[in-house]
Amino acid sequence: MTDSSPNLSPQLAALQRAIEVVAKLRDPDGGCPWDLEQTPQSLIPYIIEEAYETVDALRRGDSGDISEELGDLLLQVLLQSQIASETGDFDLSHVANGIADKLIRRHPHVFGDVEANTPDRVREQWEDIKAQEKAAKGQTEQPGIAAKLDRDSRTLPPLASTMKISRKAATVGFEWDSVEGVWEKFNEELDEWHAAIDNESKARQQEELGDLLFTVVNLARWYDLDPEAALQGSNQRFVQRFGMVEQALDRPLTDYSLEEIEAIWQEAKRKLKQTRPMSQDK
Repeated sequence: MTDSSPNLSPQLAALQRAIEVVAKLRDPDGGCPWDLEQTPQSLIPYIIEEAYETVDALRRGDSGDISEELGDLLLQVLLQSQIASETGDFDLSHVANGIADKLIRRHPHVFGDVEANTPDRVREQWEDIKAQEKAAKGQTEQPGIAAKLDRDSRTLPPLASTMKISRKAATVGFEWDSVEGVWEKFNEELDEWHAAIDNESKARQQEELGDLLFTVVNLARWYDLDPEAALQGSNQRFVQRFGMVEQALDRPLTDYSLEEIEAIWQEAKRKLKQTRPMSQDK
């Protein structure tokens, strides 16, 4: 499983170089002031941002951007590991060996003599081994589904966690009888949000907005739609339309009336719809 050659492979040599660069950036003697002031917590937004930028590059299929964004994501792993090594908590070798050990444990059909010939069986086996690992650490899960839902709510982006939570709740019978019930709930939550906007505090308004969005995601689940992809598409269409509006202007945007802007906006929508593949309109 390891390379016994005294010379590093090109991949390992490149990784070693990156490790040394990050260590230099964190060196109190001549390092970078910005890097030196970072903590594991201060770097959290960058981990999230780089992960999303990597996903965007993968969706676009741009190999150059994919390589660059994976490098930015790797930097976050290197920085976190470097900071932890400075406090004696762990280092990159612990991170790498930890994931390698985990993969070997959870793939006994590859590294052992267990049979798992289908993806479904592999997933079942993975979850079984994962549960055994937790039990060995004394991390037995609380009875019921609430503990799993709590973890999903803390570890996934809001839209993804809402979809996963609603799906898991539905599997144990916490579900509407029909989609008409979901629409009734949507209208109920919309009315409650309106009432909160008129009469309640910002905190209550936000609570009601959250309930409304949760119900919208449930509607998406019933119609087998992806709310994240839907919102991403809306964002992209808005940016495209806004760009076309800007190109159509011959004076500052603030000099136009609302009616003029709306007319330009609708024209941008019409032009974009004409260039959209027919399959997207079905």
